Amino acid sequence: MRHGGQVQVRRDLAEQIYARVRAAILDGRLRAGEALPPTREMARRLAISRNTVGVAYDRLAAEGFLTSRAGAGTFVRETGSAARGAPAGDPAGLPALREAIARHVGVSRSVRAGGDDIVVTEGVQQALDLIVRVLLEPGDVVAVEDPGYPPVRMLLAAAGMRVRGVPVDAEGLRVDALPGDARAVYVTPSHQFPLGMPMSLPRRRALLDWARRRDVVIVEDDYDTEYRYGGRPIEPLQSLDEDGRVLYTGTFSKIMRPVLRLGFLVAPPSLHRAFRMARYVSSWHAELPAQAALARFIDEGLLARHVRRSRREYRARHERVADLLGTLFAGRLDVVPAEAGLHLSALLPDGTDDTAIAARALGAGIGLFALSEFAVTGPPVPGLVFGYGAVPRTKIDAGLRRLREIVP
Repeated sequence: MRHGGQVQVRRDLAEQIYARVRAAILDGRLRAGEALPPTREMARRLAISRNTVGVAYDRLAAEGFLTSRAGAGTFVRETGSAARGAPAGDPAGLPALREAIARHVGVSRSVRAGGDDIVVTEGVQQALDLIVRVLLEPGDVVAVEDPGYPPVRMLLAAAGMRVRGVPVDAEGLRVDALPGDARAVYVTPSHQFPLGMPMSLPRRRALLDWARRRDVVIVEDDYDTEYRYGGRPIEPLQSLDEDGRVLYTGTFSKIMRPVLRLGFLVAPPSLHRAFRMARYVSSWHAELPAQAALARFIDEGLLARHVRRSRREYRARHERVADLLGTLFAGRLDVVPAEAGLHLSALLPDGTDDTAIAARALGAGIGLFALSEFAVTGPPVPGLVFGYGAVPRTKIDAGLRRLREIVP
């Protein structure tokens, strides 16, 4: 799999630094307890990126050759090998859970993956953090949907990425508007967030072709595919990908509980080792009891049963919200058609102050979002986002009838 000459060069340099330091430790040129140059100094000496040095140091630490002391620096470990008493296990997650996830997404989402392709994460945010660590450098351009999910662009910006918003239309992300210097593209093709439309098959193929020609990584966030209420199943980009450049992410917090911080990343074989190393460095000590419990929950068929039961309930809420928006707000709101998820979006006339409407609604005990809050770089589109995941059916009617008095 190719990720551009720049990324390949970084990987080669990190491999060289790793090999030389490891050899120096093994043959005694670097002795136990001896300090290594700080990453900044090493990068300056070699005229390379500090991140490249960090990758090599992180790998050596993960393999037990180095240890870090807060405020002191990086040192050769006393034993020169894995630390005595270090916990056994794989940083990619409990093998039983990874196998269970692979089977689950294979059946429910048509994702092509085995257990070895899965990295268990603490959610989509951590999956994206791992992708940044492994494949991107500060200053790289990452394209995101506009409007889109704010926490993603906040994480990317905090990591030093240059975030560019790309407009969406009725078929999803506009491939023709992608920036030519993008190194990665983040998309929600099965159920665009927040508008709700799926990316059409021609558009998905166009995106894959564009990424292949320009050697770009695609991050596919499939955050709520289990809750699909009608229409044809949406084939994920990952299953259409023939080059192994789609990194597929998902979460269990939407279908279980938000406090269950468990998600996953599906990576191609060429990146297995790199993502395991990044997972080890970022947060190796996972909640193994929770992982074991979830693996059993999936294997015993309880997750599938839970999804079927909750899908029926959410379908009823979805249909009720859509019906009332169409009747109570005819001529005021233009509902964006959607057949999945736990929210619906509706557009307001140009020039409407949707943030003021959302504030007045909150004062009346109605929680919703202003669509303009999700704008990235393009002009904000006024509208409202109605989440019904936590709203009982018995309260939907009353809430929307109160909102009718607020929306102009």
